[in-house]
Amino acid sequence: MRRVVRGFWGPRPEPVEVLADRWRRTLDGIAELVPQAADVWSQVHGNGPATALAAEGDALEEALRAAQNAADWSDLTGTGLRFVGTGAPGWQTEVSGLAGGTPEFLLQSLAIVLHAPDEAVVPEEELLSLIVRVWEPDFGDVSDDDVLDALEDEAGYSVSDPVVGRAGYLSPARAALIPDDLETVRQQLPSGGELLSIAAPGDSATVVRVYGRLREAGALAPLPRPMDRAVL
Repeated sequence: MRRVVRGFWGPRPEPVEVLADRWRRTLDGIAELVPQAADVWSQVHGNGPATALAAEGDALEEALRAAQNAADWSDLTGTGLRFVGTGAPGWQTEVSGLAGGTPEFLLQSLAIVLHAPDEAVVPEEELLSLIVRVWEPDFGDVSDDDVLDALEDEAGYSVSDPVVGRAGYLSPARAALIPDDLETVRQQLPSGGELLSIAAPGDSATVVRVYGRLREAGALAPLPRPMDRAVL
């Protein structure tokens, strides 16, 4: 089963050293939570084969500097990296991020795509909490292909819209707009935002209903464009 765990935010310019630390904590956190899916990491490049990521040293800083030295790089966009983690048969992790930039229209993001056996128990909400701790996003979600299809077909969701899935995260200003009678489990995180446990796998109807309630309440309003801040 393919699971997607994501976080999104607006412009937040950061130096390479800060981004490298965020990436390091991300990859280490994934390896701790799902070691069977992230025993070995490789970096995926736009051209050429993937290369092994050294476990020690300044490999992440070097990868970021190399990305920023590309001819088409711009600090208006941010710096993108992509890694693949492999482990036990049937398990694989893809992690991609775009961060550290000052975009006016394109959100910064971190996405974990986890491929696991259908019957496997996966710590999805813990992975979302990891993204929240490390990247301080504006909103985030745990979704799968069925959930995303249902949101697009039944709720009018479009890519880049703020969204929640089977689980979701809302930054403090968004969490303050959650309706008091929303039927979902809410957990306040150290960030001041809230983690929402919304539905079990296969229950896309509940996700669509909760998404609609949150959007009507303004909790899923998009960041104003052109964007001038990282969170609502």
